[in-house]
Amino acid sequence: MSKIIGYTVGVFDLFHIGHLNLIKKAKKNCDYLIVGVNSDKLVMQYKNKIPVIPEKERLEIIKSLKYVDEAVLINTRDKLDAFKKYNFNKIFVGDDWKNHPSYNDAIKILKPYGVEFTFFPYTKTTSSTLIKNVLLDLYNKQE
Repeated sequence: MSKIIGYTVGVFDLFHIGHLNLIKKAKKNCDYLIVGVNSDKLVMQYKNKIPVIPEKERLEIIKSLKYVDEAVLINTRDKLDAFKKYNFNKIFVGDDWKNHPSYNDAIKILKPYGVEFTFFPYTKTTSSTLIKNVLLDLYNKQE
């Protein structure tokens, strides 16, 4: 049986339990896990905001996790480009992206290559946006 190479990608800003859950589950479903960290420039392009934690620090956090075999900085949302660079068999995604047009397109594009998509339950109790909002509320109350 051939080695299963897994891939997941995210901003991983204000690293929290939802990020950890995704990465842990991904590692349980592959032999080798590659985690892409979206660059600051890329995040600005599609979210129109800069992450709180700079890309080099976010990448270092992801590299330090025992579940991660390889961490890479990503400058494009093009999954075919990622596939050509990293030759993965599986992509792991939070189910908040299920049926999103970008992932529907990626599934169609990568299906001929045999890439399997697995959607894991999104951790609804926390998110980087929620953490940012709580911190802003605390900051604003101090003024």
